[in-house]
Amino acid sequence: MAVTFSDLHTESGLKSLESFLSGKTYISGDQISKDDVKVYAAVLDKPSADLYPSASQWYESVASKLAASFPGKAAGVGISAQTPSAEAAPIKEAAPAAAADEDDDDLDLFGDETEEEKKAAEERDQAKASAKKKESGKSSVLMDVKPWDDETDMKKLEEAVRSVELPGLLWGASKLVPVGYGIKKMTIMLTIVDDLVSVDDLIEERLTAEPINEYVQSCDIVAFNKI
Repeated sequence: MAVTFSDLHTESGLKSLESFLSGKTYISGDQISKDDVKVYAAVLDKPSADLYPSASQWYESVASKLAASFPGKAAGVGISAQTPSAEAAPIKEAAPAAAADEDDDDLDLFGDETEEEKKAAEERDQAKASAKKKESGKSSVLMDVKPWDDETDMKKLEEAVRSVELPGLLWGASKLVPVGYGIKKMTIMLTIVDDLVSVDDLIEERLTAEPINEYVQSCDIVAFNKI
């Protein structure tokens, strides 16, 4: 919620500021903001540390931040507090409002990121991610897929195995190999992207789980080679 300070050149105004800053570091949070700059500009001189300890500490903190942002040598200026005439009052009141708008639009004391800088940072992140993907290795795997018995339909078994689709998984050639007693196993090649596919998870969570386990009894890795 917006906070309004008035007459910061007077004792009552400084008391109000001291009360507000009690227990606080800055006007609107734990970091300096444009709100601090506006209030700082309205305080004619550093508040007394004895009378206004919180306001005095805040003033010194803002002054040091501004000094770091404007390294040029200051010649020094003085500002007197004068009571404006009734006719001049509306103009004087409008001026701070206009200055505040200009501050909001133009003041950038502490190097906030511009749109161009944000875009450049996003492009760098995307380039890094792309390079990481290119570095990801691949492996060639030879797997034995065994049926339950000699009555298992091996054509349906193969169809069930190949129905498994995962990012980074590519099924290759297959063949049926007799193992005895009229039973045949299917030997199949597959290529995987190492960062995307775990062969152990593929076997446990897909090939030997429902509904494929209706045809597949077990799977064994015969060969595993990096490409």
